[in-house]
Amino acid sequence: MAANKGSKKPHIQYHNDGRIWAKGTMMDGVAEGYWEWFRKDGTRMRSGHFKNGKQTGEWITYDRKGKVYKVTDFSQQKRN
Repeated sequence: MAANKGSKKPHIQYHNDGRIWAKGTMMDGVAEGYWEWFRKDGTRMRSGHFKNGKQTGEWITYDRKGKVYKVTDFSQQKRN
């Protein structure tokens, strides 16, 4: 791994219509920390954390009404 890491910077991606599709933080061009994805109607679709660009911990998928639909646990994955 690189010894000199940059700082976390906010990152936002947009749907074609200009609404927010995803938002989170990037470090050295890699996803890091908490991220959220949104449907075109603005409802949250998914959320979770990245560490060094890899999904970690619990990731939650939401239904169109905002209720938890599914929880996926990435905490058991081998960490490098």
